[in-house]
Amino acid sequence: MPRESRDVVFVDGVRTPFGKAKSLYAETRADDLVVNCVRELMRRHPEVPAERVDEVAIAATTQTGDQGLTIGRTTALLSGLPKSVPGFAIDRMCAGAMTAVTTTASGIAFGAYDIAVAGGVESMSHHPMGSGVDPNPRFLAEKIVDPAALVMGSTAENLHDRFPSITRDRTDAFAALSQQRVEQAYADGIIQEALVPVATRSAEHGYGLATADEPPRPGTTVEALSGLKTPFRPHGRVTAGNAAGLNDGATACLLADAGTATELGLPTAMTMVSFAFAGVDPEVMGVGPIPSTEKALAKAGLSIDDIGAFEINEAFAVQVLAFLDHFGIDDDDPRVNPYGGAIALGHPLASSGVRLMIHLARSFRDRPEVRYGITTMCIGLGMGGTVVWENPHFTGEGAHQ
Repeated sequence: MPRESRDVVFVDGVRTPFGKAKSLYAETRADDLVVNCVRELMRRHPEVPAERVDEVAIAATTQTGDQGLTIGRTTALLSGLPKSVPGFAIDRMCAGAMTAVTTTASGIAFGAYDIAVAGGVESMSHHPMGSGVDPNPRFLAEKIVDPAALVMGSTAENLHDRFPSITRDRTDAFAALSQQRVEQAYADGIIQEALVPVATRSAEHGYGLATADEPPRPGTTVEALSGLKTPFRPHGRVTAGNAAGLNDGATACLLADAGTATELGLPTAMTMVSFAFAGVDPEVMGVGPIPSTEKALAKAGLSIDDIGAFEINEAFAVQVLAFLDHFGIDDDDPRVNPYGGAIALGHPLASSGVRLMIHLARSFRDRPEVRYGITTMCIGLGMGGTVVWENPHFTGEGAHQ
């Protein structure tokens, strides 16, 4: 018998402060980072009986060591959820947490779950990008991918080649804007709302408490960025200043069907409208959000003109600018990443999708005239992912929908 799909709502999301690799969380276990997030979600929402959580989906890009052992299940157990609550692990590289959300949301829409926890974690301190990986030699021997596809910085340089109008000056200006917006969001108390303090320990510094993101560089200027080296290519355009760094961190969010949210008195921060993933040439993986966004918009029956809020992961500035150019959006459009992005905050790979959602949910609160928004990101090996969301606070007055 055909089933009617149910509305899926994003109730709330939290995250650890993001750290630089080999620094803040160098001696902190990855699973402990995400456990902190799940415990905080449950603490913030005592109206959710723990036994009502139907699934815990946690993403990690390198699923070994303290990010292995089916980390969704181990997170559920370590978080103190009843042993009856199952869990699983997901890997879609940078879009791991995004895929944890879309996968469990699909289960909610189908009726398999009423409540789910989804998130991601990455310790690039413990598991540097590519560690332990053994790419099949056929990739190169049979010319399935260009060798540059296996080096993310090289894929960004390839984007510059493909879109010569995206100059080094433009990427540095975008990077400086990201830093400025994060600095302002901190000054306004916006980013702190979602942060979970994390106890830290190191042989050098003893015990501490992480309460703020480590990567941001307040006061960053275009002039300072222009002097940075280009590590991926001589005379290149990609630098440590106009790309996200190597980071550690975790995120988690609470999802529910609309009826269960009403039953339990849970807030609705956003309602999912549609989502899509798409593949592109791996050596220019940064263009992935373009086809995934077109696909998600088509599924929702919307156009880019209907979108009033954008959260685009800033893996590289050139990747964001390629997206903006494609859709005719200005580099400094206030609808795009208004609280800054990964260039300033950091990008702990599999965790970042939920960080985007946390920012979009706050943007919806701040802008009730906006009806629809998107979270989107490029994904290693040539993919893009996009989720379209609806604002429950939408007033319909003077709407830029």
